[in-house]
Amino acid sequence: MRALIPAVAAAFLASSAFSAPPSDVGYDIVEGLTTEVGQRLAGTEAEARARNWAVARLKALGFANVRIEPFDMPVWVRGAETAEIVAPFPQKLVLAALGNSGSTPDGGITAEVVGFSSLEALKAAPDAVVRGKIVFVSHRMTATQDGSSYGYFGAARRTGPSIASNKGAAAILIRSIGTDHHRVPHTGVQNWTDGATPIPAAALSVPDAEQLERIIARGKPVQIHLALTPRMTGVHPSGNVIAEVPGRDPKAGVVLIGGHLDSWDLGTGAIDDAAGLAITTAAAKRILDGPKPKRTIRLVWFGAEEEGGFGGDAYAKAHGAEKHALTAEADFGGDRVWQFRTHFADPKAPLLAELTTALGGLGVGPGSSPAHGGTDIGPMVQRGTPVIDLEQDGTRYFDIHHTADDTLDKIDRAQLNQAIDAWTAMLRVVVDTADPLAALPPQPQEN
Repeated sequence: MRALIPAVAAAFLASSAFSAPPSDVGYDIVEGLTTEVGQRLAGTEAEARARNWAVARLKALGFANVRIEPFDMPVWVRGAETAEIVAPFPQKLVLAALGNSGSTPDGGITAEVVGFSSLEALKAAPDAVVRGKIVFVSHRMTATQDGSSYGYFGAARRTGPSIASNKGAAAILIRSIGTDHHRVPHTGVQNWTDGATPIPAAALSVPDAEQLERIIARGKPVQIHLALTPRMTGVHPSGNVIAEVPGRDPKAGVVLIGGHLDSWDLGTGAIDDAAGLAITTAAAKRILDGPKPKRTIRLVWFGAEEEGGFGGDAYAKAHGAEKHALTAEADFGGDRVWQFRTHFADPKAPLLAELTTALGGLGVGPGSSPAHGGTDIGPMVQRGTPVIDLEQDGTRYFDIHHTADDTLDKIDRAQLNQAIDAWTAMLRVVVDTADPLAALPPQPQEN
């Protein structure tokens, strides 16, 4: 009887939760990338491992012309990050440094806090009110299906640190750009404007931000001790991983699709953006496994999106002169597609009716506003490439976005598969449509 125990145990383990998940191209990409690589901060060794992983996976799936196109970028890495209120009610706070944040001295800083209910209130404040203090900016971001609140509320992260610096602040804390109430802070990039001296910049978790609001409202001076030790490590390599589904007609133009390979370093980047890679790759794989399309599909796993869209810029510099028939990207989590939007030279293009028919059966209807693309394909859209946005349900996206909670368990496989179905339906139409897909006028480059 004892001799059977190892065999029984082995059989149990083979059938337990530790065994490999069933084969599914989309889910397998999310599971494999988050498990075998994990977090993938741009320009680091982890992102380099992710590129190698991607090349191996894309070749194994049968894609053609798989390669890495490298580029260089300045690299920022996280250090220690702690904060505590030292008066009037001593207690610790939970926070995360924002990308490109400056550092405190090794021993940290202690300073009085000045609070503002919005970025506009900070802008309007006299410099004397801010100088030498730790600025705190709050707001009330709410969940929306289309993620439209991110543009407005995200400005507190994107530009707040430079505004505070130019007013002489010692540091800045913001309420996380998130819609959850977990004690998990949301990081994200901010870039210093010309003339702004880098200062420590961090996001408080939503509960900690609300706690700080209540303490400030008591009317007593509030002091915080803050220690952040991130640093710039110099210029290092990143890169785009490219794969193709070859088309029959080189003159018909390339259909550019993809998502971004890098992630923030707090979680494992499952919804942002392993899910987007999974959706676009699984859909392209279905086209690859069918009849040869007229147009070539170029699938790009973009590098260094989170730190400022370096991968999209590098792609446009390398391939901007090539004919691109259309572009689309997936970078809004792994939930279902509910709407599509387009931006074509002809607003009554035959392709619009074809897409409406193909996607309608999946419960995906046309939106009323034009598509704009995202960070990675933005440079190609600015050059006049027609664009399609397959809008995913973002109701829960900003609960998880840029946090330590961005992990595999947040993937809803049924919703992920619906998104793959929608992308497949879209691709089947655009790769073979007779619509000429005329280019749009180039858009002005943003400064």
